[in-house]
Amino acid sequence: MTKKRLGIGFVGGGFITRFHIQSLIGVRDCDVVGVMSRTKASAEESAALARTIGVGNANAFDTVTDMVADSNINAIWICAPNFTRIEIMEEIVAAIQSGKGELVGITCEKPLGRNVKEAKKVLELTQQVGLLDGYLENQVFAPSVTRGKEIIWARGAKTTGRPYLARAAEEHSGPHMPWFWEGELQGGGVLNDMMCHSVEEARFMLTEPGKPRDSIKPISISAHTDCLKWQRPEYAKILLDNSNGKTDYSKRPSEDFARSLIEYLDEENNKLIVETTTSWCFVGEGLRLSMELFGPEYSMFVNTLDPDLKVFFSRKVAGKEGEDLVEKQNAESGAMPVVSNEADVYGYTAENRHMVECFLSGKRPEENFDDGLDVTRLLMAAYMSAEKGKTIKLPNPEIDNFIPSVSTGEWNPKG
Repeated sequence: MTKKRLGIGFVGGGFITRFHIQSLIGVRDCDVVGVMSRTKASAEESAALARTIGVGNANAFDTVTDMVADSNINAIWICAPNFTRIEIMEEIVAAIQSGKGELVGITCEKPLGRNVKEAKKVLELTQQVGLLDGYLENQVFAPSVTRGKEIIWARGAKTTGRPYLARAAEEHSGPHMPWFWEGELQGGGVLNDMMCHSVEEARFMLTEPGKPRDSIKPISISAHTDCLKWQRPEYAKILLDNSNGKTDYSKRPSEDFARSLIEYLDEENNKLIVETTTSWCFVGEGLRLSMELFGPEYSMFVNTLDPDLKVFFSRKVAGKEGEDLVEKQNAESGAMPVVSNEADVYGYTAENRHMVECFLSGKRPEENFDDGLDVTRLLMAAYMSAEKGKTIKLPNPEIDNFIPSVSTGEWNPKG
């Protein structure tokens, strides 16, 4: 495109949109032009944030079509709930096909779809109107991850051989919004919500710099899911009360714990292993993202709850519950880690810088909807493994039509 600045419109006005907007302080050549949400107050709040921090003179829009039609908007960031993905994409495509707007690109938050069928549909709709596409997987852009990969491959792998084991985990005490807890709306539980990060981050670390993602191929996956905390009566009641009686984990739970082991082969048929753990029942200071990478004579460790800043508050320091120190914060006293700039540390700033630069130069982002589709395939294979209680060999043609039982309200580990 010939424009020197990218006008961005956000679909969705909630927590993750505000995270992205905050990150744009560190991104050049873009402006937040608008925010659209089914909840007008959320759109207005996020638009106000953009204006306040100086990343665009944003306004709240009533419809996706109105946003597409605005000639000042060149790209759309889809940050709305999982169950709205197809509806949003169909409205965008219809608007473009009717001659509206000047869009060049679109990005979508994880996961690309609640299942493979939906993820493929999002990709197909995007290609139908010739848009560039970016898959918003922030953790492969986190500075500690990208710098760690650079060092490991330049020094350790170069002298003693490639890495062969990656462990990734994302753990916290549970989602912000009620719809995340609903398997039908979200597409599953913590596996669909958070393992999408871990499998892609681990795959990224094991892929040699400059090589395509298919230079390593998944050959099998085994997984386990359970509901360890939130199906207990006292905690199930919390979800029931918070959702006005809609979310009943005594009858229709989603998994709050999931693990997977994925086997890969590299180009020389060496076996590589990815281990992932995700949890909504983690009790700690707040959100914990961890990554470990191992090779013949080296290792690498990342833990976001071990930052360069920590504080301590005694019992006499009273404070309101909040998230001013770290995302998903669980305490206000004692020894606490402080993530000084979450948008930077978690990778949102670098991610959005990459997307903006690619769209302005007319290039497809390195992390795109093909990657999002591959991630969804791995997640569905993990659900299949957990349901069948066995290792799933890959590729498996059944995965493209597989729907997890947790997403249909039929899964219950207590029978």
